[in-house]
Amino acid sequence: MSEASASHAADRRELTAAQRNAVAELLRVSPVADELGRRFARAGHELHLVGGSVRDALLGRLGEDLDFCTDAHPDQTIKIVRGWAESIWETGREFGTIGCQRDGLRLEITTFRAEAYDQVSRNPIVEYGTNLVDDLKRRDFTVNAMAVSVPDHRFTDPYGGLADLAAKVIRTPGTPRESFGDDPLRMLRAARFAAQLRFTVHPDVREAMTRMAADLDRITAERIRDEFTKLLCGADPITGLRLLVDTGLAERFLPELIGLKLEIDEHAQHKDVYEHTLTVVSNAMSLEEDGCDFVLRLAALMHDVGKPATKAVGPDGRVSFHHHEVVGARLTKARMKALRYPKDVIGQVVKLVALHLRFYGYGRGEWTDSAVRRYVTDAGDLLPRLHKLTRSDVTTRNRRKAAQLAADYDALEERIARIAAEEDLARVRPDLDGNAIMELLGVPPGPVVGKAWQHLKELRLERGPLDRDEAEAELLRWAREQGVLG
Repeated sequence: MSEASASHAADRRELTAAQRNAVAELLRVSPVADELGRRFARAGHELHLVGGSVRDALLGRLGEDLDFCTDAHPDQTIKIVRGWAESIWETGREFGTIGCQRDGLRLEITTFRAEAYDQVSRNPIVEYGTNLVDDLKRRDFTVNAMAVSVPDHRFTDPYGGLADLAAKVIRTPGTPRESFGDDPLRMLRAARFAAQLRFTVHPDVREAMTRMAADLDRITAERIRDEFTKLLCGADPITGLRLLVDTGLAERFLPELIGLKLEIDEHAQHKDVYEHTLTVVSNAMSLEEDGCDFVLRLAALMHDVGKPATKAVGPDGRVSFHHHEVVGARLTKARMKALRYPKDVIGQVVKLVALHLRFYGYGRGEWTDSAVRRYVTDAGDLLPRLHKLTRSDVTTRNRRKAAQLAADYDALEERIARIAAEEDLARVRPDLDGNAIMELLGVPPGPVVGKAWQHLKELRLERGPLDRDEAEAELLRWAREQGVLG
């Protein structure tokens, strides 16, 4: 058998497997989907399972959220589902979408669309369409441009989505230039699907992404953020990240990533910081315990972004990046704010970037119990993630060095566990509370109490738990030195 024949035979096997998956998945949801389809048919309308739902059914991974399209307009859809759906929502009505729930499934039903786009904002201007094929043509990729009618289960695939699904290729129904001109966010979505599905982007699509990357500037930060988050949480984010860098898309919203390609890692000069960073992201993923940990993955991606601004070459020719963690934390905060991430997520990622180098030096025996307490206290709830990030950051090919660093970190974790068991490190507090401080010093609530509390906390970190008499004596000594007591 020739190589080409073998390839076609493999494709046929893939299609057969995909079709078997689709039948099994559709049978699972068909009691609800077919019942809804019959209601639309009785009202004189079409209903089709469409887009990502069909793609996921073919991949054997259909979830509880189902997407449908119909020739019925939103008011007509509401009349059809009222009394049948357990709940109805209209948050997507302006885009022709009505949502409802039935038997644990969330259904979104959208009127056929033939969209035009605002040429300035690139936001869609909704115009209702009249047929399924035109509706499918406006969709982003061929693998999302397939439909299955309900209740009769007719399969519609005018743009070769099933073949592309079998070949694991990302391709657009029309020309990539037209598709990305309609909505430039689709370029980022191509990279996201490559990461999520482990698919290859068709060369024509990749070329258009490179040529039109600057058009991404017309898209809102929130839409870019949401796509990037999904990309980074994909099964293969490294492929997606490389695509962003190679096409120039990263330059439009994450230029720090491209900047890493210019720097050489002082710990492993056989590779650049960019390659090191991608390895750290992969390492971090291998330590995840329950699905994607976005905070950990983004911290791994951003941990070295301060290096370009801190690069220095010493007299011996060695490259260093002193305090790059401080600069990196500042750059990370600014970038995440620009992408409109929530404050709590920004705070977590920034803290991990700022702390990712703290461990180095421990293996030289320089850490006191006080240093361990501060490490744990500064990390707070992020300590488990900091452990993972620090271990992931070891990418040296020197096996002896890697083994030594791993052993050092094992020893640190064991030491943390021992001190934690003795001192309850998770809740480091001064040995006297605010009420006791006010009573001993005879002062009212105010700045003096806060300063005294902070002094006792520092003492607690430095020396560990004090008994009541020691704590009171230290407080009185501090108060006299500060002039609080005569």
